[in-house]
Amino acid sequence: MASLRTALISAHRILKSTASPNRIHIVPHSQSLFRPQYGWVSRFSTSSQSMDIDLSNEESRRRLINRLLYRSKQRGFLELDLVLGKWVEEHIYSMDENGIKSLVDVLELENPDLWKWLTGQEQAPEPVNGNPVFIAVHKKVMNNLDNHSSPETRAVAGQPWVRGWDDFKKGRDSPITGNQ
Repeated sequence: MASLRTALISAHRILKSTASPNRIHIVPHSQSLFRPQYGWVSRFSTSSQSMDIDLSNEESRRRLINRLLYRSKQRGFLELDLVLGKWVEEHIYSMDENGIKSLVDVLELENPDLWKWLTGQEQAPEPVNGNPVFIAVHKKVMNNLDNHSSPETRAVAGQPWVRGWDDFKKGRDSPITGNQ
């Protein structure tokens, strides 16, 4: 009965939000009408409330930008905090409504999966690969990796990117120190 109530509340919010052309109503996955099956790329939100995107005036736009900047810089995954936070800081002020929707979709992805997809450790699923924000961030990360790291220090696609603390092994074919 609770899931029916949640579905009806979500449907009411969606219908209510379509009445205003300047408001976009994004429902977190936990409140959506249809839950994804195992193996789908699900949208993840840490908040239990839906996110309203209101671009009708400057004050609401400023609040939205601040909220998205915070979400991109405070993910709890240091590498993503740095990569996403810097990229969003550089591009959010020039984004239109569709760009902001795409950014919200990227911010709702799980941290470990997003990191593996951005660094090329794993192939991203089609819905994510079609996202313009993901494409731009992925291109930036791969350019940085190509410019600032040697190929022999990077893992082959599908393999773990960083080995653990125990890679100080002695032997003829082992690395001298660390991940070299």
